[in-house]
Order: sequence, then C-alpha cells, then structure tokens
Amino acid sequence: MIVTLTVNPSLDRTLHVGRLERGAVLRTGEPLMEPGGKGVNVSRALVANGIPSVAVLPVAGGEGAEMSRLLDLEGVTARFVPVSGRTRSNITVTEADGSVTKLNEPGQSLADADLAVLGEVLAAATASGDWVVVSGSMPPGLTSPRLHGLLAAATSRGAHLAIDSSGDALVASLAARPRLIKPNRAELSELTGRELASIADVVSAAEAVRERGVELVLVSLGADGAVLVGPSGTLVGESRIDRQRSAVGAGDCFLAGFLSRFAVDEADAGAALVEALAWGAAAASLPGTAVPSPDDIDHENVRLVWQPDLDRPIVAT
Repeated sequence: MIVTLTVNPSLDRTLHVGRLERGAVLRTGEPLMEPGGKGVNVSRALVANGIPSVAVLPVAGGEGAEMSRLLDLEGVTARFVPVSGRTRSNITVTEADGSVTKLNEPGQSLADADLAVLGEVLAAATASGDWVVVSGSMPPGLTSPRLHGLLAAATSRGAHLAIDSSGDALVASLAARPRLIKPNRAELSELTGRELASIADVVSAAEAVRERGVELVLVSLGADGAVLVGPSGTLVGESRIDRQRSAVGAGDCFLAGFLSRFAVDEADAGAALVEALAWGAAAASLPGTAVPSPDDIDHENVRLVWQPDLDRPIVAT
C-alpha cells in the first residue's frame, strides 16, 4: 500500500485565458475544479491507474467539504481529519502559449491537537512495508519538532518514508532518514547549497545527500529528464512531451509512477524510473492538475540513457 500525507491540502481552481494581462478584465474558459496538494495528487494518480492508495489529510470548511466530494468521485480512499478554519484554495491561470501562473494561499496553522490526531490516523492507515509519502508545502507554524512528530507517526509501523517537499521542511525531514526524497533541480540546489549546471552537478549533489542517510535521491529535471542516485549507482532518463498543457502536478505524478513500480519490484529501479518519466510526461500533457489514466501514458517517448553525457548542461527553467 502507498499512503500519502498532505498536511497543507488545497482546492484547486484552473482558469484558461488567451493571454494574461495585468490590470485588465479577462474572460476565462470554463473553470476546472480539482482536489489538490502534492500528496493528494500522488494518491489520485495511483488510483487512476488501478493502484491502491490511501490519502490522509486535514479538511475544514466548505472547501474541505468540496475536496471530500471530489476525491470520492475519483474513487480515492481518504482519511479526513476535521480541523477548524478553512482549507486553502489555489488558483492556476493557463494561457494559450502554455504559460502557467499560480496563486497559492499559505494555508492555516494546525493546532497541536490537530497534529496529534493526524499522526494517529496516519499510523492507523499504515502497515509494515508500506510506503508513506509526505508531500507538499507545510502550513504556517509547523516547526521542525512538530514535523518530526508527524514523520515518527509515518514510520512507527515499519513503513518506508518518501519525502517530496522543499525549503526548511525538506531539510528537517532528513533527520527522519527517509528512504527516498524527490527534489527538483531548484530544491536540490537549495538543499545542498550548490549550483547545478550539469547532470554531473546533480549526481554529485545527490550523492552528498545520500551521505546524510537518504538511500534514494530521485531528481526531476523537467525537459532534461530525471536522475536517480541510489546504492546501485546512477540512472539517467529522458522523456519527450509533444504538447505541454500544464506542468502543475506533473512532479507528483512522476513520483506516483516511480512508486507504482518500485514498491512492487525494488530490484528494477530502471523500470521504475521509466514509469516515473512516462507518468510525469503524461500529466504535463493534460490540463490543470488532471492526473493521467493508463490511456494517457506513453512509454514510447521515454528512455534510459545508458551512457549519459554527464557534462551536458541543464536547460534553465
């Protein structure tokens, strides 16, 4: 089982305009409303491809009720923890040329009592050998000690921990010795304090993170593919996207694709990386934060690079 914890979920509204003009009155297309938050997206992608997953998340107010309804429509098994206030609401504006502008609310602080219940629900949903994905931004006031308490709940049943976060939360999570972290280029650069101008730079930075107790470092690089650094060495993969519509949530689907294979067969990390790239590319080809179904995923546009050019510059993004 793959269990996800989203501490700062969101109700995501995507609007399409021909061109975003500051200060103008614009007509949009029909809004697309989806349940959001990185961990929520991981569960949505897994369930859309027939892979069991449980999403654990706090919900509040009308936005939380709508999230519950939308997740139920998608067939996602969720363990909701009711909290006071309201669940945040995010807005994504997409343009005809593929540009994406996101307006993300910070979310609201969670009380100690809320975090305690969240940890209890997470532990109850988890069994030994499961993967627990702690993913996304953290709400205001979630200090390192409070985060450590949640991570302890995630691993108390003998589960494998995967982290997909950034900034202080990513740094603090390393104390829990996750098996896997999934930074993008900017997040890995911030974590290690290094400029990452080439594939070789990414590999070196990932190896430095592994020296801090992380077994697997899975780095998503957008148009430059992905790098996996682990006990068996380094794997580099590439993918092609014929038409990118929205990269929002593509990294979450990338992680879901990796775990969909790796959780079943850890011996074939290469196949898991291919799956990750295929799912991520499919998600980027869909509108809003839509997750791909099996019909959307094309493995023909993905390949492992067995003799990668490590000195190849990374395209600036």
